[in-house]
Amino acid sequence: MGMDIGIRHLRTTVAVADLGGYTAAARELRVAQSSVSRTVLEVERQLGVSLFDRTTRTVRPTADGEQFLAIARRLLADFDTALNHFDGYLAGTRGTVSVAALPSLAGTLLPPVISAFRAERAGVVVTIRDGLSREVLGHVAEGTVDMAVTVAATVPPPLRARRVATDRFACVFPRGHRFAERAELTWADLAAEPFVAFDPTSSIRTYVDRTLSAREVPTGPVTEARNIGAVAGLVGAGLGVSAVPGLVLPMMAFADLDQRPLTGPVVERDLCLIHDPARPLSRPALALMELLASARSQRLRLPPGAEWA
Repeated sequence: MGMDIGIRHLRTTVAVADLGGYTAAARELRVAQSSVSRTVLEVERQLGVSLFDRTTRTVRPTADGEQFLAIARRLLADFDTALNHFDGYLAGTRGTVSVAALPSLAGTLLPPVISAFRAERAGVVVTIRDGLSREVLGHVAEGTVDMAVTVAATVPPPLRARRVATDRFACVFPRGHRFAERAELTWADLAAEPFVAFDPTSSIRTYVDRTLSAREVPTGPVTEARNIGAVAGLVGAGLGVSAVPGLVLPMMAFADLDQRPLTGPVVERDLCLIHDPARPLSRPALALMELLASARSQRLRLPPGAEWA
């Protein structure tokens, strides 16, 4: 079947379906309504089917239309991702590098790296997008960043991961807590303690729950929060203790908490550099990746409780 259906046809058809009509689609696409109608008719003629049931008030996809729209959405997603890859390449040649990272890594691990990077490339703009682990991986998969630094035991293909650092878990608790008398703590010491936990969307929660479960350690009443600052504030208010990785500790300093290393077992996070080999990288982006991978030999500083791989 010979068809001449392009991206414009796909975007127009999807816009009509998503916005429920030709007038709204024309407004969104900034074209005349007659142009939208003509484009949809061109697609219908080439396909030999009606894509929409039209009444005076509504425009709804037909059964054939639903099938076509599923294909159109998939093609548009692939097309936009490819363009994001290429746009990132062009932006890199003009001196822009974009990195996605967990908030704790954006605030502690990346600053000394970016500082060393900018010392040699003062004209390069570095953009950091912080978010949860799933969000960070999504930025790389969608081609909206050059690379990411996150905690990822596995990454979906075709993404690739390289370990660049590790940090160890510690227990944080309010000043004056009985734990202050100890040089270090075991996970078993947390039994029955009121606990301030990161919510289930956090990668930290996964490590903590897994370790407590493996050691059969039941905590006391649990208070949950998503934000690092919120967890710190809740601990500081005496609502419980918490277990956090080393690179999170500096971001809790405002709450004036005490902390001790956790052993039995020592639990570490692998911090990985993630990239998509399908994304062509600019020279500045490649240089930043190399700096992250060689940070140990460059003797870039990390907070206590963390070290370069």
